[in-house]
Amino acid sequence: MSLTQRVSIIGGGGNVGAAIAYSLVVMQEPVEILLVDVSKKMAEGQALDIRDAAHLSPTQCRSGEFAEVGDSDVIVVTAGARQSPGEPRSNLIDRNYKILKSIVEQIQPIKPTATLLMVTNPVDILTSIAQKLSGLPKAQVIGSGTFLDSGRLRNYLSRKLNVNSQSIQASMYGEHGDTQFVGWSVATIAGAPMLNNPQMANANLKEIEDTIAHQAYDIIDAKGSTYYGIGYHVATLVKCILENGRRVYPICTYVDEYNTYLSYPAILGSGGSSPIHFNLSDEEKTKLKICADSTKAIADKY
Repeated sequence: MSLTQRVSIIGGGGNVGAAIAYSLVVMQEPVEILLVDVSKKMAEGQALDIRDAAHLSPTQCRSGEFAEVGDSDVIVVTAGARQSPGEPRSNLIDRNYKILKSIVEQIQPIKPTATLLMVTNPVDILTSIAQKLSGLPKAQVIGSGTFLDSGRLRNYLSRKLNVNSQSIQASMYGEHGDTQFVGWSVATIAGAPMLNNPQMANANLKEIEDTIAHQAYDIIDAKGSTYYGIGYHVATLVKCILENGRRVYPICTYVDEYNTYLSYPAILGSGGSSPIHFNLSDEEKTKLKICADSTKAIADKY
């Protein structure tokens, strides 16, 4: 069977890249997945392993070369230096900039309609840099942003409030990093303001926020890295792009008002992302501005 859409995962030999590919197989997405890695042996091994599951799915998976990537519909970048236990994501910038620059050079020319999806940390800053390096329109270069963090938040609130997480609308914003924050002023349960819920009356909102923001560190400390959660979330974004789902997710998208990339609610489809402007509280707007200024100041150096 010949498939017309291709998703290339750069860093496909690693745990995160493989988790994204496997998630797409489980989702039964009819797409060709190309795993590309500087370690060709690792990419081949992951592709062979995933292929054993892919016979139960319309998805096809194989390893490939950097030169094949540019013709893809979605290009996912997971390659980068590994985050050590206790290490802030911001420490990875210089190392991962060099890796990203090399990647973009190797995959040229990139199909004009392609969407470039960054996962490598610090994702908000590297998404901004990736757009400059690739030359693609800003809408077509996005990052996984705080989508995973928002999932963690909804899971936490689901347990606390004994409500199915799909009935909870609450997200983390700003950046996928230590200064991310909860948009409590726009958080709802089935449309009702969350902070009006009696079970939230005595909740320590700052403690919840900090718990979610640092949850990845607990996972890294325990097992060395995170990959299942981020893998499924990124696969969900890829699926939305391929199917032009037009769903709203808190992802890293370019926001004109702040002249930079931010983790912000955006409509996602085959043409990339389009931010949705919403009414945060004054305190939350200040937090968002701090994230924007920090991200822009660092990204502008590259």
